[in-house]
Order: sequence, then C-alpha cells, then structure tokens
Amino acid sequence: MIMQPAVIALFIGSIIVSYMVLYAAWYGVSILRNWDLQDGSELQLSLERKTYLISTIMSYAFGFQLLSLFLFIFTADKLSSLFVGAMCAAGTLNVNGFGYPTILLKIFNFLLGGVWLILNYTDNRAVDYPLIKTKYLLLLIITPFIFAEMFTQGAYFLNLKANIITSCCGSLFSPESTGIGASLTALPGIPMKILFCAVMTITLMSGLYFFLKSRALAGLFFSIMTLVTFAVSIAALISFISLYFYELPTHHCPFCILQKEYHYIGYLIYSTLLGGVVAGTGVGMLIPFRYIESLYEIVPRIQKLLTLMTLILYLIFAVITICAMLFTDFRLEGY
Repeated sequence: MIMQPAVIALFIGSIIVSYMVLYAAWYGVSILRNWDLQDGSELQLSLERKTYLISTIMSYAFGFQLLSLFLFIFTADKLSSLFVGAMCAAGTLNVNGFGYPTILLKIFNFLLGGVWLILNYTDNRAVDYPLIKTKYLLLLIITPFIFAEMFTQGAYFLNLKANIITSCCGSLFSPESTGIGASLTALPGIPMKILFCAVMTITLMSGLYFFLKSRALAGLFFSIMTLVTFAVSIAALISFISLYFYELPTHHCPFCILQKEYHYIGYLIYSTLLGGVVAGTGVGMLIPFRYIESLYEIVPRIQKLLTLMTLILYLIFAVITICAMLFTDFRLEGY
C-alpha cells in the first residue's frame, strides 16, 4: 500500500462510512418491522428518536460518499507518476484488477446515495414521515454496495506497488485494444454526434415541458431520458468530445481532461453530468409519492427544483462540449 494522505483518507473514510451505513441499516430493519406512527408504545417513541439521529448520520455519510468519488479520481491521477507507463488516472486504475471496479462502484453508489438524500429530504418535509419505510428499504439495498466498494477499494490500495509497469491511456483507450473503453473509442464520430445532440435536445425539451406542465408521465419520461443522456454523454466523451480538448485525432482518454494542462475542465464536466443524472433520477423516484396527502404540495415543488437543477447542469455540460468543438482549429471530418 502506498502511504499517501489522500489514500489514507479514502481508506479510513470508506471504513467509517460503511460502519455508519451498517448502523443505520440495523435500525432500518427495526423501523421496517415495527414503525407505526399511530402506536404510542415505548418502542415506537424510541424509533422516532432514532430516525432523527440516523437521518443526520446518513446525510454526512452520503455527503462524504459523493465527495469521495472525485477525491478517488484526483488521487488516482496524482499517483500516476509512481507507475511506469501511467500518464494519468487511466494507467493508475489499471495497475491491478480492482481499480476500474472501484470507480464503477463509486459512480453507482454516488447515484444511489444522491437519490437516498433526495428521498430523505422529501420525507423530512412532511409531518407524518410517509416515505420512512421506502427510504430505509432503499438503504438496505444500498448497504451491500457500500461494503463492496469498501472491500474493492481496500484491495486496490493494498495491492498498489510502486514501479509496477502498467499501460498508458493511449493504449487502453485505443480502437486496437480490447474491452469496453476500446469499444467506445471505435464508435463512429458522425453518428455519435447526431445521437448525442438528439438525446440532449430531447432531454432538455422534455425537462422544460415537465417544469411547465408538471404531468406525471412527462416527469417519468424526463427521468428516463436523464439516465439515457448520462450514458450517451459518457460514450460521446470517449468517442469524439475528448478529441477536441486534446486536439489529437487518436487520444480518447476520459481522464486526461482532469489534469492541469486542460485547466481541470474534466471536474466541471463530470460534476455537471453526475449532478444532472442524480437530480433527474430523483424526479422519477418521487413520482409515485405525488398523490400522498401530506406530500401533495411538497413533491411537485421539489420535482420542479430538481428538474431545474438537471436542466441547468446538463445545459452547462452541453455548452462546454459544444464550445470545445466550435472554438478550436481542430476538425474531425469524414469520421
């Protein structure tokens, strides 16, 4: 294990978050089995007091979970100088077999944690906690993934050995290579541009329609489109968008844009994408609860706020990428 402050912080932070989630899940089981707001028993009163504590604990735990994704990427990028062949986080993550599974789990948990915070925020706005069992059921679903992330990240850090020879991003994200990254780089540029523009336009228009009309079906469609847009945008980033930032026709790395040479623009790009998909998914998650009496006025208001957040974040992402393609001398034609 390489003893760097960021590595130690991530390692210890992951253990603490897992313990906090396990503690909350333990009481979550009791809440799922025994919660009854009409019951005045000592057990019910104890659960009501506990839920305040657990909500606060989970807000901090998932808050750290969201930040740890970017800290992990930043750390992987900084460690690249220790490994022969690595030029950025792509090479560092390839040092052993746990790097890429860890970042995928972190992205997945980022999404789940963000949705849980939205549910918790909505539930706390109502006087009768109508979503308390739903959010604790979701917490029980999240818990194994948090532990999987802790073990995978721990295995990754513990198996980091300095001076290991690894592959650079140029070979990992190359059409001649194998794997998902290589497949994404081989996607044809012009069809991907059309798909990216079409999906982004549909998402923004459907979000604007839902914001104005607030119809449930439109909200569900918008929520699904935010997930589709997220997946297509990541593929487009590797396929053709990254080429405009590097001004190189063969460099598809999704991590080099996080470096100083590119003004750390990657952090803004990924923040807008991840923030947008969490807020957009939250819109869809809240749709079944629009008709609960105590949430009748609360949910539409929160959904509008989440929709506005998604529209702004995705619009920022679209503007950044379109400007990168327009305001450069680099051109991709007939590709």
